[in-house]
Amino acid sequence: ARPRTVGELLAPTSPFDKKCGRENWTVAFAPDGSYLAWSQGHRIVKLVPWAQCLSNFLLHGTKDGAGAVSARLPRQGSEGGHKSKPCEHVIDCGDIVWSLAFGSSVPEKQSRCVNIEWHRFKFGQDQLLLATGLNNGRIKIWDVYTGKLLLNLMDHTEVVRDLTFAPDGSLILVSASRDKTLRVWDLKDDGNMMKVLRGHPNWVYGCAFSPDSSILCSVGASKAVFLWDMDKYSMLRKLEGHHNDVVACEFSPDGALLATASYDTRVYVWDPHIGVILREFGHLFPPPTPIFAGGANDRWVRSVCFSHDGLHVASLADDKMVRFWRIDEEYPVQVAPLNNGLCCTFSTDGGVLAAGQDGSMYFWATPSQVSSLQHLCRMAIRRVMPTSQVKNLPIPCKVLEFLCYQI
Repeated sequence: ARPRTVGELLAPTSPFDKKCGRENWTVAFAPDGSYLAWSQGHRIVKLVPWAQCLSNFLLHGTKDGAGAVSARLPRQGSEGGHKSKPCEHVIDCGDIVWSLAFGSSVPEKQSRCVNIEWHRFKFGQDQLLLATGLNNGRIKIWDVYTGKLLLNLMDHTEVVRDLTFAPDGSLILVSASRDKTLRVWDLKDDGNMMKVLRGHPNWVYGCAFSPDSSILCSVGASKAVFLWDMDKYSMLRKLEGHHNDVVACEFSPDGALLATASYDTRVYVWDPHIGVILREFGHLFPPPTPIFAGGANDRWVRSVCFSHDGLHVASLADDKMVRFWRIDEEYPVQVAPLNNGLCCTFSTDGGVLAAGQDGSMYFWATPSQVSSLQHLCRMAIRRVMPTSQVKNLPIPCKVLEFLCYQI
């Protein structure tokens, strides 16, 4: 089955615009669902109000022969844009943009640097930041509402391949780089670098926080999948099972599962608390043997993400396909074509999947599935209980297996 197309946002092209440099490496939604941002290539990041975006898809779009909806957003200051409403911004970052992430502040979360009494920035509850990781190793922090540059973080010596903010509103930012390190920044302390996490033998491709911000997953070259304790800044464990570079990772909404995508043509779904592979989603049949897992470069998996319902995973591979998987089924439930896709993510409410191609964005509706009461109860329990605690509960074996996502 093919998913329903929601719409598309096309990057402007010129007669001299070549495909080289138009790679769309990253896309993100704001935590409150207010904004969508993506890299258009050629140093440019586009920021658009998501509600306005959906409205244009539904009301002002024009359907082409394929049934897709095209829409153009009013620019800031234009007749269609009002100052009181969120505005679209086009940001020139000065270098190729490899990664970006939104961060929102919770005032009660103080800076971890307790000795500093004076700060240049006092981020309030209405603050929304955008971090961009660049080709030259710099990280630029922007005010989403104004499009202005706030901070320029300089410490990495290679490409900043991925960025992630802690979901708890502390404005703790983690960056993953080709210089083999992860760096932890405290934006409430004016971008002070708090810690360097070392351990990756090669490039670090991606990183992701668990929903409670206590665990960080980082993935990279040489089959690396590492879990870090973000209270102690120490490594918890290595997850072994992939046969090639691991390029993307994301936790499930309840933190009980971890999805990783690799050039070995597979997506693995792990129990990160005990390091066990629970599901394998293959993109090549029959699956390549470990010795040939690096050779099927037309099936490399580029991106993976979890839907808000905790039931669906989306993956994007070099075989020009986007796949939607259910976590309890072996084969994809829906498939859509996409050439040259490098990144994908679900909207904040999980209803839409956004994927990038050559500087433009394409959107599909997430497969509709009414979550069972059992699954909702499982997510509620797993948000507060790791696997070790669940296994100590005095409950029947089948219920235990269900809570541990083993059935």
